[in-house]
Order: sequence, then structure tokens, then C-alpha cells
Amino acid sequence: MLVIALDTSTPAVTAGLVALDEGGPRSLAERVTINPRAHGELLMPQLLDVMTEAGHELADADAIVVGSGPGPFTGLRVGMVTAAALGQALGRPVHPVCSLDAIAAQADVTGQLLVATDARRKEAYWATYSGRTRIDGPHVLRPADVPTEGCTAVAGELAEAFDLPVIEPRYPAPVGLVAAAADALDAEPAPLVPLYLRRPDAELPGKRKSVLTRGAR
Repeated sequence: MLVIALDTSTPAVTAGLVALDEGGPRSLAERVTINPRAHGELLMPQLLDVMTEAGHELADADAIVVGSGPGPFTGLRVGMVTAAALGQALGRPVHPVCSLDAIAAQADVTGQLLVATDARRKEAYWATYSGRTRIDGPHVLRPADVPTEGCTAVAGELAEAFDLPVIEPRYPAPVGLVAAAADALDAEPAPLVPLYLRRPDAELPGKRKSVLTRGAR
């Protein structure tokens, strides 16, 4: 099975083509660029480069996996909208996967793992894992409020904010995304629902208040 993997939930703009067989997921080609301001400009060009390097066309993919966050609104939407458009154009299923799960899927750790990425506003998106199984989260909290009892290591972009041994990876990678979604790839895809975890910074303005006061003549 050939799987396109995309993620824009962090400052890393990630695109890859992964072969999934009995030996597990194998990266055929990938591009990962750390640029929090260029998700929209870089994602599709990177994916096209990936397909060229791997010697495949987009239509050769059997499925698409996309990181569903948690992540900031603007960046996360880019990956999910791109994946949805590709799925519709190619007639391929699109499977969302928690981006923190993708990091945990590639972490080499014995014991309980904390995964934390930057939620901005001095907060962290976090989840804890036993092996690759998520046992708590995802949530958003200030790093000082994240429970770390029982954790033996931390991975992810915000790992250094915790008093735990830091391990790789820092960002979701194509192989991790596919590994985290592997058990679901033969089933009906889950709805493409982004994990924002909190309200947007920008909101539509409400109804304007009248400048007139009650009883004014």
C-alpha cells in the first residue's frame, strides 16, 4: 500500500510517500521544512517533489493520512484542506490521525512517554502514552500544569520545557503518521475533524450595539 502523508500542525511543513507492507511503514521520499509562516506555500510543492523523487504519480497512492492536530488554526487547516482536496480529486480515502500520536509512534522509549508541542500563548498541546497507546490527552495547558508523574521521557517540539529526558522526534514525520494510522487504513475513514482544543483568536464581530440609550429622546 502506498500512502501520502501530510502534516501542518506544527512549524514543520511535512509531506511524504510511505510504503506500508508486512515490514511496517517505509519512507520512499519525504520533505520536512521548518517554517511556521509558509505551510500554504510549501506543502503542495513539497508533495510534488516527493512523488517525483519516489517515481510515482499522485494517483498511485492508495490512501492519504493527514495530521489532525492539535495545532494552531491557520497552519492546521492547510494540511487538512489539502488532504481533503486530494482525496476528492483522486478518489482516495483520507484518514486523520492525531499529530501527537505520530510523534509517539516513532519515539524509542521504555515506559510512559509525554509528547508536547507548542500551543503558543505560553501553553503546550500534550498527551501521554504507554508504548504507542495514548492514555491521556490531547489537552492544552501551561507546561507547569502538565502532569508528568510516571513519565520517563518527553518528545516533541516543546520537550525542553519539562524536567524529563528529551528524546526524538520533535515533529510528526511521514512514517510516524502512517504508523499511527495503520490499524485504521483498512476501515472507513473517521471524519476530518481538526483538533483545535480551544477557541480561535479571531472571531466574527457580534451585532453592533446601538449608540442610543433606553429612554433617550
